Amino acid sequence: MPGHIDPTKERFARFREMERPGPVHMLNLIRLRQVAEYDDGTQATGAEAYATYGHESAPVLRELGGRIVWAGQPELMLIGPADQAWDIAFIAEYPSVSAFVGMLRDPMYRKAVLHRQAAVADSRLIRMWPGIPGAGFGDMTMVEG
Repeated sequence: MPGHIDPTKERFARFREMERPGPVHMLNLIRLRQVAEYDDGTQATGAEAYATYGHESAPVLRELGGRIVWAGQPELMLIGPADQAWDIAFIAEYPSVSAFVGMLRDPMYRKAVLHRQAAVADSRLIRMWPGIPGAGFGDMTMVEG
C-alpha cells in the first residue's frame, strides 16, 4: 500500500480556501524509507535524502518567515496502531496560508522537495490553528485571528 507523500489537488485547494489572518502551524509526522527512491538512480538512505531536503529547503522557509517551533523524535506509539510509528515529528510555523503556498511554488523548494519525495515512505501533514499553551489541559486557548 503506497504511503501519503504529497497532498491531493482537492486537499490543497481546500487548504487554500481556508485563508485566515495569522500564523498556520503544520504538524508533520514522517516515516522514512530505508533506501531513498530517486527517479534518477541516486543512492542514499531515506534519512540522508530527508536531511538533504531539510538543508535545501531551510533558506526558503526562513525567507518566507517560517520556522520550526517544535521538533522531536518519536519513541513509542503509546495509543494507536504500532505500525503507524514515525521517525520524525515536528511543527512548522508559517506566518500565513499564502506563505505556505508560496513555499510550495518557490523554484528552490520545488527542487528540494524531490529529496523529500525520495525519502518518505509515509507521512501526515496536519494543518493547525495555533493555540496558547498553558499549565494544564484546560488552560490551552486558541489564538484569535
